Amino acid sequence: MKNNYVVIMAGGIGTRFWPFSRKSFPKQFHDVLGTGRTLIQQTADRFEGICPKENIYVVTGEEYKGLTKKQLPFLSDDQILCEPGRRNTAPCIGYASYKIQKQNPEANIVVAPADHIILKEEEFRKRISIALDYASKNDALVTLGIQPTHPNTGYGYIQFAEDEGEVKKVKTFTEKPNLELAKMFIDSGDYTWNAGIFVWSVSSITFAFSKYLPEEADAFNSAQRCFYTADEKTELEAAYSRCRSISIDNGLMEKADNVYVVKSDIGWSDLGTWRSVYENSNLDEESNSIDGNVIAYDSKNCVVKTPKDKLVVLNGLDGYIVSEFDNVLMICKMEDEQKVKQFVADAEEKGSEFV
Repeated sequence: MKNNYVVIMAGGIGTRFWPFSRKSFPKQFHDVLGTGRTLIQQTADRFEGICPKENIYVVTGEEYKGLTKKQLPFLSDDQILCEPGRRNTAPCIGYASYKIQKQNPEANIVVAPADHIILKEEEFRKRISIALDYASKNDALVTLGIQPTHPNTGYGYIQFAEDEGEVKKVKTFTEKPNLELAKMFIDSGDYTWNAGIFVWSVSSITFAFSKYLPEEADAFNSAQRCFYTADEKTELEAAYSRCRSISIDNGLMEKADNVYVVKSDIGWSDLGTWRSVYENSNLDEESNSIDGNVIAYDSKNCVVKTPKDKLVVLNGLDGYIVSEFDNVLMICKMEDEQKVKQFVADAEEKGSEFV
């Protein structure tokens, strides 16, 4: 287990989850479903038995270092990697991988977002262990593929080659398809959802960077000599100035020929929208998801998340999002949740304190 490492990506803002998720307090630091643990705490918790706590790294922004330390107090300063700027997932993963490589060239790495929900945690650990075992013995980039339950157009899809093994060769990646295509994928039986959870050896991922993202690889190789020293921040800023903003999927996974998938039924949701919160919540007898001090009359199919110190009274609502956090209250039809990004843009014009 000493060679197993976990990288938790925790630098996002979660705009689609506004006003609850804000630049100053993104959703990964909230207890979204009222479980008593925040999303980032739940993410770290589920790797118990997979790797030692000293091998868990969190990649985030400098502005969230304090929040990260407060919520995961077992982390040392060296385990909290602060990116100098947002460059999507490829540079984020590159930084963590080259940092871990300097400490342990024999490392095997699991990469996971900080804000996903996984309900079947024992099954998750089994799937991760299968992927780790394969990645440690082969030059392979492994991803967890989620058994799809419906033709969702908000997820990427992975097509795999049919064989008898638990680890299947990936044939194609498809970014968020239209509904017709998503239905075809589901009907074919050889597609999974792309969960954005990756497993590989540090040697495999750094070699893949050198092959498919050579500019980024060169930048991190140059910076690596100063990792774990006082010059790390300066060298890292120089490295990031050479990195494009590109996802690990577009920059590497879609190009590589050694990509594999482990099919997984783990009760997964990326918790990306208010609807996904509703779908993963305990509902009352009127099919409402309520977290707060709320009295509801003649209201159904709503998701309500409001401060506990404020009484909220609802009457006659059907299929609404009601969310208040800090200085913003949002009331929106659930079917219009895709407008939240526009709400955020318009709110920013009113003042930066609202986003």
